[in-house]
Amino acid sequence: MSSAHDAAGVAAGPVARGSVARVGIATAIAAVCGYGVMYLAARRLEPVGFSVFAVFWGAFGLVTGAANGLLQEATREVRSASLRPASHGPADALGPPPGPRTRPVVVAAGVGLAAATLLAGTSALWAPHVFAQARPLSVALLSAGLAGFCMHATLLGMLAGTGRWSHYGSLMVTDAVTRVLLATAAFVFGWGLAGFLWATVAGSLAWLLLLAVSPAARTAAGLPTRRRVSDFLRGAAHSVAAAGASAILVMGFPVLLKATSGELGARGGVVILAVTLTRAPLLVPMTALQGNLIAYFVDHRNSRLRALLVPAAIIVSVGAVGVVAAYLLGPWILRTAFGPDYVTTGALLAWLTAAAVSIALLTLTGAAAVAAALHRAYSIGWVGATMAAAALLTLPLELETRTVVALLCGPMVGIAVHLAALSRAD
Repeated sequence: MSSAHDAAGVAAGPVARGSVARVGIATAIAAVCGYGVMYLAARRLEPVGFSVFAVFWGAFGLVTGAANGLLQEATREVRSASLRPASHGPADALGPPPGPRTRPVVVAAGVGLAAATLLAGTSALWAPHVFAQARPLSVALLSAGLAGFCMHATLLGMLAGTGRWSHYGSLMVTDAVTRVLLATAAFVFGWGLAGFLWATVAGSLAWLLLLAVSPAARTAAGLPTRRRVSDFLRGAAHSVAAAGASAILVMGFPVLLKATSGELGARGGVVILAVTLTRAPLLVPMTALQGNLIAYFVDHRNSRLRALLVPAAIIVSVGAVGVVAAYLLGPWILRTAFGPDYVTTGALLAWLTAAAVSIALLTLTGAAAVAAALHRAYSIGWVGATMAAAALLTLPLELETRTVVALLCGPMVGIAVHLAALSRAD
């Protein structure tokens, strides 16, 4: 019987262009929906109100970004098992695999409940420094949304590990569409800030809908891995730490900016929107393709450094086009789409796009480190990058300048750590 099927339920072949295309289409839809939520919030709320919403959006991105560590560990575990030597036999006729077994979705339920309880229980310590308005609602939605997203992320990881890319993409799209639909309702009916807060977390229950309508998703969700719960949690802890650090630089950057700058005001709202718009074309796909990337690097486990070259070249090429476009068209797009209050320079938008390339490359090297089970190097790289960025944000420079310096230079620390570890492993 196939050990691949023991763990995965399907034979996971090489990551093909078709799988990337399916996830790519889902990513494009998710990106459009994300832009839609930001656009509706920016149009309905003044820059000061938008900065409040953006901090919550960033806080939710921070905690759910950390939960993506469960996605990474579930993908690696299932995908690695699928590549072990195996004999042939019908997948559905197998008995339980020998040795210890862990069901990642069960572990995720416990982790989600514990994380939500911890978040709510400690809110008196951190919420006054993060949420300027609607504090009780923000804490409640953040905690409940995190619990749901732990299940969401783990199911994504199981689907990626078993090669069910259509279901993977469907879950992404359901999440994104749910958000933009509720944001549209908030815009039309004038629900104000609270409506957009609800819209931010609405997609956290998309996994329930997919499990309800898809037998294949239920099969993937019920699969065990061949590790003890303690071993799975140990690996997931490193991934969560690194994913949390990455989330600070990506989705949670408005929180970091506020923590190092004090009151952001209208100027901060413009900078946050500029950062969000310039990084989304690169970082939304990179985040969405984590399952594909980890599976790709697991498949190329004997030459991971060489395997980095092609995706890195694609990132740099796309980024170069983005830098030019941001410089030439960015200010006009920002002013036309979001209104006359959102004004900045082409140079700032171009530099912020270059900074997005730096973070995208760090995301790429991090995926290679996860695939190689270099959990310690993975977490050290991301934590080091985040600490470097936070330190650079304290420089006595203009808000725009130190934002660019932090986002451009901080990730280089993590890239160096990941490449050093990968070179030793290879």
